[in-house]
Amino acid sequence: MSGNEEQSQNEEQPKIIVDSNWKEQVAAEKEALRQQAQETQETQENKNAPEPAWPPASFATLVSTLATQAVAALGQMVDPEQEEVVVNLDFAKHMIDTLALLEEKTKGNLTPEESTMLADVLHQLRMLFVAIDGQAKAAEQ
Repeated sequence: MSGNEEQSQNEEQPKIIVDSNWKEQVAAEKEALRQQAQETQETQENKNAPEPAWPPASFATLVSTLATQAVAALGQMVDPEQEEVVVNLDFAKHMIDTLALLEEKTKGNLTPEESTMLADVLHQLRMLFVAIDGQAKAAEQ
């Protein structure tokens, strides 16, 4: 072979480049795929999770919901957003007034148990409101 033939033969042969980190790259790609598959599986499991059971719609649930809001506004519960007790007398009064309106508008249409429950809840909330309001006014002075 002449020098020209060797040179043209060398130019035609592809050069092999060895990447010394190929094993690490393959391992990283496998790990990324494994994590992606795991995230996809977790997302699918969350979609298939049963919804929380809601209590049946009832008059008692309605009264309880409104009363709970009033109790929270009277500072008897920790506000989950602020992570502290918050007193909002105006909102508490609004919730108590809403329950009183409900009592007035449903008079004669409630069972004796529903009527008693609503009257008892209103009485307790009004007493609590008076106590908290008195404490707030005493603290101001």
